[in-house]
Amino acid sequence: MILKHFYFISDSFYKDFPDPALMKNKEDGHGRPCFLAIQDDEGLFWMIPISSKVEKFKRIYAYKTKDGKRCDTIYFAEVLGNERAFLIQNMFPIIDKYIVGEYKQNSTGNPVMISEIDAKKILEKFKTVLALVKHGNKHIVFPDILSIAKTLKTND
Repeated sequence: MILKHFYFISDSFYKDFPDPALMKNKEDGHGRPCFLAIQDDEGLFWMIPISSKVEKFKRIYAYKTKDGKRCDTIYFAEVLGNERAFLIQNMFPIIDKYIVGEYKQNSTGNPVMISEIDAKKILEKFKTVLALVKHGNKHIVFPDILSIAKTLKTND
C-alpha cells in the first residue's frame, strides 16, 4: 500500500472481521467504497472510507459543529475534481492481504490521490480520533477498531 492512495477491500476482510459497523462492499461490481490509506505511528495501515453523499455528511458536520464545537470525524476534500466526505468516524486498520486493488483514473490509469494539504489535515484528524479512542472514547468511531487492530497485530 502507498500512503494517500485509495484502495478497495476484499470481501474476506469482512468475513474475518464481521463488525456490523464497517462500511461494506457494494454488490454492484463498481468497486465501492474506496478507502484512503494512511499509517499510524506504529506502522499499521488504516483505511478511511470516502462518500459521495456530501450533502448528507455536511448536515451531520453542521450538527456536530454547532455552538462552536470541533468535528474531527468528518472531513471534506476533492477527489478527481469532485467533493467527497472522508469518514474518519468509519476508519479501520488493515493489512496488505485484504487489499484487492487500487483506485485508478479511468482516463489515464494513474492512481487517484488527494492533495498534500488535505492528506496532512486528514492525518491530523485521524491521529486525534485514534488517541481519543485509545483513551477510552471508543464511541467516537463506529467499528471496534481496537479489537481489529489487536487481531491484525497478533496474526501479522
